[in-house]
This record gives sequence, structure tokens and C-alpha cells, in this order.
Amino acid sequence: MNTDTHAAHADGHHHDDGHAHGTFSTYMLGFVLSVVLTAIPFWLVMSGALPSKQITALVIMAFAVVQIVVHMIYFLHMSPKSENGWSMMALIFTIVMVAIALSGSLWVMNHLNSNMMPIHEMTGMK
Repeated sequence: MNTDTHAAHADGHHHDDGHAHGTFSTYMLGFVLSVVLTAIPFWLVMSGALPSKQITALVIMAFAVVQIVVHMIYFLHMSPKSENGWSMMALIFTIVMVAIALSGSLWVMNHLNSNMMPIHEMTGMK
């Protein structure tokens, strides 16, 4: 350890742990983007600007996905370069697992809905 490195650690202000850290401007940019990505869906719902509820729900979901990406980039500092790409691989694995869990749950609920016996048919059975 040379004297510059030792001096930097002695005062406690220099910590190069290999993790990406944001600057004030990147945090503010992420904050502004998050506010805008929240305000637009709020306005869409409150004003009824879109013709149907399904389209509004899809647009809101798209804004939510974009906002998740903004949070990952500007607040969690995730990029393919950070930690030699392992954080991005962990993110991809998590997304795949969540997609499998959600699609499996929807499939099971759809299967149960289509194959369950209606209540009015069960009352006649004795």
C-alpha cells in the first residue's frame, strides 16, 4: 500500500470498493424521471384521456416498467459493467423467476376458473 492510498483510507473519505456510485446530478435526474413517470399515469387516470380502461391499464404498466428501469439504473447503479456483470445476471435471473411465477399463477387461476363447477349446479346434487 503506497502513501497516497494509505492517506486516503486514513481520513475515511476515499473508499474505492469497486461499486458504482452516483453523483448528485445522476440522483437528481433519476428523481425527476421518477416524478414524471409517476405524474403522467396519474394524469391519465384522473383525466380519462385514454378511451378505454384496458388501454389505460396497459399504458400505466408500461410506465411502471420504465420506472423500474430508471430506478435500477439511477439508484441501484445496475449496468452490465458493474461487478463484472454479476449484478445484471442476478437481475435477469430474478426477472425470469418472477415471470415464471406470475405466468404460472395466471395459468393455474385460469385453469381453475374454467374447470370449477358452478355453484348453481352443485345445489341440485344430493
